[in-house]
Amino acid sequence: MSGDSAASSPGRTGARAERPVGRKTSGSRWGRFFEGGLLQGGVQGSPVLRLFMRWVRRPLLPVMRLWRRNIQLKVVVTTLLMSMGVVLLLGFVVIGQMRNGLLDAKVKASQSQATGGFSVAKQRADAAVSAGGEDAADGRANQNVSQWMGDLVESLSSGGQGAFDVVTLPAGGDSGGRGPRASGNVFPTTSVPQDLRDRVDSSLLPAQSYTRIVYTDGQESQPGLIIGKQVNDPNNEPYQLYYLFPLTQEEKSLSLVKGTLATAGLFVVVLLGAIAWLVVRQVVTPVRMAAGIAERLSAGRLQERMKVTGEDDIARLGEAFNKMAQNLQLKIQQLEDLSRMQRRFVSDVSHELRTPLTTVRMAADVIHDAREDFDPVTARSAELLADQLDRFESLLADLLEISRFDAGAAALEAEPIDLRVVVQRVVSGAAPLAERKGTRIRLVGDQQPVVAEADARRVERVLRNLVVNAVEHGDGKDVVVKLASAGGAVAVAVRDYGVGLKPGEATRVFSRFWRADPARARTTGGTGLGLSIALEDARLHGGWLQAWGEPGGGSQFRLTLPRTADEPLRGSPIPLEPKDSRRNRGLNDAGLPRAGDGEKRATVPVQTSSEPAPLAPRPSAAPTADPTALPGNGARVVPRPTGGARPADDTGAADSPSTDARNVGPEDRNKQGEASRGR
Repeated sequence: MSGDSAASSPGRTGARAERPVGRKTSGSRWGRFFEGGLLQGGVQGSPVLRLFMRWVRRPLLPVMRLWRRNIQLKVVVTTLLMSMGVVLLLGFVVIGQMRNGLLDAKVKASQSQATGGFSVAKQRADAAVSAGGEDAADGRANQNVSQWMGDLVESLSSGGQGAFDVVTLPAGGDSGGRGPRASGNVFPTTSVPQDLRDRVDSSLLPAQSYTRIVYTDGQESQPGLIIGKQVNDPNNEPYQLYYLFPLTQEEKSLSLVKGTLATAGLFVVVLLGAIAWLVVRQVVTPVRMAAGIAERLSAGRLQERMKVTGEDDIARLGEAFNKMAQNLQLKIQQLEDLSRMQRRFVSDVSHELRTPLTTVRMAADVIHDAREDFDPVTARSAELLADQLDRFESLLADLLEISRFDAGAAALEAEPIDLRVVVQRVVSGAAPLAERKGTRIRLVGDQQPVVAEADARRVERVLRNLVVNAVEHGDGKDVVVKLASAGGAVAVAVRDYGVGLKPGEATRVFSRFWRADPARARTTGGTGLGLSIALEDARLHGGWLQAWGEPGGGSQFRLTLPRTADEPLRGSPIPLEPKDSRRNRGLNDAGLPRAGDGEKRATVPVQTSSEPAPLAPRPSAAPTADPTALPGNGARVVPRPTGGARPADDTGAADSPSTDARNVGPEDRNKQGEASRGR
């Protein structure tokens, strides 16, 4: 059985932080910070960052808790997110199609308009050459061409009415006395991209490009489509003619489409969220109702039923739930009646047996005292009769105590006690048995007070049971009793090095009448109820009683109690698996070193007179949760009356140190005396 997580709880000593093997530490400061802090799932190296992360997580915790617990919120949020994704995808597709359609229509219309303009410019140049004749070669040619180009720009742009502008630029960057011309206050050199000018210079075919149309009068620039071609003037000199078409109208149309899609998409998302909320509500409401009724059923209100309306699947679920609750109520009532009858039977039989048992005890004592006058066979029969009567009385007392626990009538008389006093009393009572077995009982951790609010009588009964069992099954080796306290818990552990426990027996050992060897008849050993009563005593305190063991390596039983009666336990100051177990010493089940543990050596638990160092408490650290713990069912605290006698049990034998099936035999019980039997 593996050790529980309490090994890392407060109170454990001897664990040293070692450097990981085979891992190279980063040399830089930031490398060590990220490697030891952020990359290891936390921010241990930076208190400021840890405080920041805690400050960030604090407002998110309620949201995350609501998200985990509310299925309606999950469905609605998931529907909204998926709807938003679909709307965004659809919007991108529609906007892309609209943009492509508008641009294609604009490009076709612009190309048709520009082709006509280029033809007009060529016709006007040819007409000017025919009209000028030989006069075109005189000195006024440049002046006439400049004027002609200005008239050309004004004439071509006059038919656009703001739909386009015309720009002329000299070819090859050489103005030849002719500067750029533009209509509509367009900045010609900035509005025409240089790469388009290069393409127009290198080809006689029209070229187009998208650009930003810049204006000289301070007007805001606009996106536009520009189409250009190289043509000749009346002097047969090439120049560049460009048509600039603003895309303002298309941009407005596209913005209108975007706004419409955004409004419609938002409306659709909200509508789908509302629909999802209404639909999920119809399903979640009956489920929540069933959950609430199930909680009330688990709380004992077995008459609760669901309200069923309609004939759909939810209605059939409600009918099935109600039928299940009804059958469950009937079964629970039957089991309660049967359990009540069994408890009453055990209690009545136990009480009724007390009177004849007292009479038989008196007669057996008379016969036992006069056994020296009998023959050997009759004398031995008298001794056996006395032994079995002792066993019968212990069994009867244990049955009465178990019946009190089953009936919920066991009361806890809690008061602050020092467990060291209780342990010393238990060790003193078990000393004669330990001396006959050749066992020495050692105490560890009794230098400091170990105080807790507990019932001294019940705690002593539990510890006496554990110590007597350890001595009986310790094979003559030392029994170590450890005490420790840390945080809000105190613990007592009893360690032996005897036969131990097989895998799976650590929890079964607390079962009633359980035996490690079922083939053995119950003629020797205890009543089989001792550890069951001890477990109930621990639960009555709100504490834990746990067992660990390995075959041939001994066992350890640990009792953990809260310091105060109403304080819940979160851990134990003593690890359940001891440090000298085979696994912690690197040994296998045969006691040999494990493969790969070459550095560890096979050792035997030291049986010397020197006591090991006590466990040092660490009250500043909060104990962690113990996953292998057996939680208690709460304590019923009854204040001890001051100045009065302690109320006695019905049998007067509630302190019986009854053990489990592997415990004390009748001969040894007689040798222990009245104090050891608790009668």
